[in-house]
Amino acid sequence: MKLSGLIAKPDGSIVRGQVSFADRITALDAVNDAGDDYILPGFVDLQVNGSHGIDVMNASADALAALSRHLAREGTTAWMPTAVTAPIEKIEKVSESTATAFENSNRDDSADFAAILGMHLEGPFISPLRLGAHPPLNLEPSGDALERVLAMRALRLITLAPELPGALDAIRRLTARDVVVSIGHTNATLDEANAGVDAGARMFTHLFNAMRPLNHRDPGVIAAALAPSRAIPAIISDGVHVHPAMLRLAFGARGRDGLILVTDKVALAGTSSSEKIVGRARATIRDGAARLDDGTLAGSIISMLDGVRIMVETVHVSIGDAAVMAATNPARVIGANDRGSIRIGARADLILLSRALQLKSVFIGGRELN
Repeated sequence: MKLSGLIAKPDGSIVRGQVSFADRITALDAVNDAGDDYILPGFVDLQVNGSHGIDVMNASADALAALSRHLAREGTTAWMPTAVTAPIEKIEKVSESTATAFENSNRDDSADFAAILGMHLEGPFISPLRLGAHPPLNLEPSGDALERVLAMRALRLITLAPELPGALDAIRRLTARDVVVSIGHTNATLDEANAGVDAGARMFTHLFNAMRPLNHRDPGVIAAALAPSRAIPAIISDGVHVHPAMLRLAFGARGRDGLILVTDKVALAGTSSSEKIVGRARATIRDGAARLDDGTLAGSIISMLDGVRIMVETVHVSIGDAAVMAATNPARVIGANDRGSIRIGARADLILLSRALQLKSVFIGGRELN
């Protein structure tokens, strides 16, 4: 198979050429008359709480597979079902459903679904001062709760607050188990956040949201995320969770290679429904996002492509830089090194966009979706 057009390279540049591929990319050639469509790597979304009426917290393995098919048709070719704070027994069930969906997908060669990369556990080891829309079921990362989390076979990414008692030791243990630790839902000071990075944390969850606010005399966790670091901040680019001016500030501080785009989308996304239960509270779509009755943000309703469009059209980053943030960086931070970039040997997970950034085609493992 061959695709010709404007190819987004892993360094953010755009070149006119041709991509040849089977299940993996076999050649990249310069072609002067290649056409004007953009060829991007398939998006990798590390934070999906739900979509199209499917809530990860209540989803069976079959429902997660259905959600994978919906996401693929939005241009997302790999994703992480994201569990939120809940009783440990509930989270264990989500882990098992995720693990089963992953195993089933490996036996299905139809290639019409986004790959499940493992579970992102957002809680329960979070600050009681920065719960956001999470229920007040937060725990300290130690004892039986930590042991049970460490035993969850689908766990690949976890959000926690580094200032909690026992958190630094938990970060070390999780990292040793090859779980990526992300700092989030936190009231950490600058020193506490940096200690979390030194202990092994490699990401920040939804920068600016559910975090100690930035202050010029008390810079806090946000300053740690914006400074040069081994840890890379993820950000919700819906223009609601983070104002476009702050999206621009984050991009200016960390650059193309230092930022990850996520949706943090919930089950209301992609539906005509007006309300849904999130955690233990009712959420409705108001003012461009899902919100609790008191106005607290409870997640986004965008696709990854929507987020890319906002970064390009409102924040004014290049489409090549947006592709790095939406595909290359998230794949890299979780060690999915064969995904998220257009290079020889990488998986042929590709999307074709018009110059107006409208989705024209999706290829997963080299096969075009119907």
